[in-house]
Amino acid sequence: MSERIELQKKARGLRPEYFADPAIDKVLSITMALAGETAVLHDRLDTIERLLEAGKPFTRTAIEAYVPDEIIRTDRDAWRESFLDNVLRIVHQEREELAKRAADTQTYEEAIALVENDV
Repeated sequence: MSERIELQKKARGLRPEYFADPAIDKVLSITMALAGETAVLHDRLDTIERLLEAGKPFTRTAIEAYVPDEIIRTDRDAWRESFLDNVLRIVHQEREELAKRAADTQTYEEAIALVENDV
C-alpha cells in the first residue's frame, strides 16, 4: 500500500502580483483554484465512465487505483489545455492587446523620429 503524501497548505513567501489592482490578482487566484478543482473532477468522472464502459465496479478504491494509458492521458491533456484556454481567454486577449499597443507605440515613435530628422 502506498503512503499518502501530505502537501503544505500554504505557499511560503509573498504571493506574486500580476496586476496593479490586488483584487484582480485575488480573483484570478480564486478562478485558477476552481479551474484546478474542475480539472480534477473531470478526470475522476472520465475514470468512472471508463470503468463503467469496461464493466468494472467504480468503487472509491477502483477510482483511486485507476491508471490511464498514454492515449487517455493525451486526451485528458488536450481537454485540460482547451479548458484553460477558455478560462483564460480574457487574459490572453488582454496580453495580445498590450503587445499590439506596444507595437503601435513603437511605430509611432519611429514616425516621430523620422519627422524630427527630416527624413
